[in-house]
Amino acid sequence: MEAIILAGGFGTRLQTVVNDVPKSMALINGRPFLEYLLDFLIIQGVTRAVLSVGYKRDVIRSHFKERYRDIEIDYAVEEEPLGTGGGIRLSFWRINGDRAVVMNGDSLFRIDLPALEKAHLANKADATLALRKLSNTGRYGRVTLNRRRRITGFEEKNENTGPGLINGGVYIIEKMFLMEPDFRGKFSIEKDCFERYYGLARMFGFPFDGYFLDIGIPEDYHKAQHEFEGFKDR
Repeated sequence: MEAIILAGGFGTRLQTVVNDVPKSMALINGRPFLEYLLDFLIIQGVTRAVLSVGYKRDVIRSHFKERYRDIEIDYAVEEEPLGTGGGIRLSFWRINGDRAVVMNGDSLFRIDLPALEKAHLANKADATLALRKLSNTGRYGRVTLNRRRRITGFEEKNENTGPGLINGGVYIIEKMFLMEPDFRGKFSIEKDCFERYYGLARMFGFPFDGYFLDIGIPEDYHKAQHEFEGFKDR
């Protein structure tokens, strides 16, 4: 299994606490956040990861080089910002297989990746999104499914949304899907791909109840300092 991690984020909302490294390299208990993501991938059986890098990419390259523990590391370099979709598409040129696990570099969602891949293959999906149930989806927006777990819609962020399923930032995507001519240059995987094409492509959602934390705001960055203890080896 191969993975793509979007690791080049600037981290605008974290600038008050992290301003000298890419967001994915923010220190959690003295270790870069990206190490926790790679540890999780190793446990799940991933043997190779492509890091989509841009802002201060040398910080990431000098730290990880070509290998971290049991995982081979490669890099897709954005010379200019390409958005989440453009960064993933660029990374797919470095992927050897037909598909890849895709993760945001600023969130940890501890799911069963083999189960996600099994569902993806069974559905012959173009993309399968790992979803997380929250009591209040206002900060993230909501994803809706039919009985077969095919995605039927995306609802915008709303403070009064209430409970529902959110996009957990972990996907399995077919390489050929993002090689379509519609997906070129700078674009958002969420807005310009998922939300625009869910009715045309074979897009599914798979709910999980595993640990989820997005470190994109200072409050949750500080929360991670306490909650990530012991995650390295499990």
